[in-house]
Amino acid sequence: MAEGRIIKSLSGFYYVQDENNEIFQCRGRGNFRQRKITPLVGDFVVFEAENKTDGYVLEVMERENELVRPPIANIDQAFLVFSAKRPEFNVQLLDKFLVHIEANDIKPLICISKLDLIEGETEQEVLSYVEDYRSFGYEVVLTSVPLSEGIEEVQSHFAGKVTVFAGQSGVGKSSLLNAINPLLELDTKDISDYLGRGKHTTRHVELIPFGSGLVADTPGFSSLDFRGIEADDLWLYFPEIREKSHECKFRGCTHVSEPKCAVKAAVESGEIPAYRYEHYVSFFQEIKDQKRRY
Repeated sequence: MAEGRIIKSLSGFYYVQDENNEIFQCRGRGNFRQRKITPLVGDFVVFEAENKTDGYVLEVMERENELVRPPIANIDQAFLVFSAKRPEFNVQLLDKFLVHIEANDIKPLICISKLDLIEGETEQEVLSYVEDYRSFGYEVVLTSVPLSEGIEEVQSHFAGKVTVFAGQSGVGKSSLLNAINPLLELDTKDISDYLGRGKHTTRHVELIPFGSGLVADTPGFSSLDFRGIEADDLWLYFPEIREKSHECKFRGCTHVSEPKCAVKAAVESGEIPAYRYEHYVSFFQEIKDQKRRY
């Protein structure tokens, strides 16, 4: 038996890379179903293989973290790629992504792509959001593939890390990775003018070597749910709310309906942007409703 990391999952096969960087095509075997464990890209596993195309994953080792969408494990950081335009910048979806990343103890980095497509009031609005998120403590990188802006800054974060690229379809994740490493030749397509959203070009999750690190290009998607996240813990995943919460009068304040809440006071004074608090309240209610359904 040997040990390795799953670097790709496709059509029921797991492609496992061992310590010698050799790759083995494996199927799952063992009591995964009974244990309700599905091997994920990024998992460290025990496997056996008679040759490169006929192996079996026998055991999945304990994970440091995992994401459901995209399905990947043992990630150091996540680049959340959102386009400034085409599709339109979606700040509520960005906040949902940030909650999921924060809840899984993964470092988030925000990448705003397609800056070349915006001007005037739209540009000022996007840059205003960028200023807000930087004030919350997030790293934000601004990029444009046609103008070759921000490419080196993105690449500088990859060294020695396992990084996941995540975001909506059509925001330019694959284009950005191609700009960093043209040898990848990842498939890219423009967004649909009729639907106003991107076409899926990445069909599976795969870890790609980038210097001393690994990067996962993932299928795009436009929605997330909050399964696995408790409503009473949601405030932990909003840094500016977390910072203010200790000033609330009541312990265990949910910052929704309690009196003398320091968070709500900070929203009223403009210290916390109203849109962030509105997203917090919306997510809080969504989690409550979801719990009742399940």
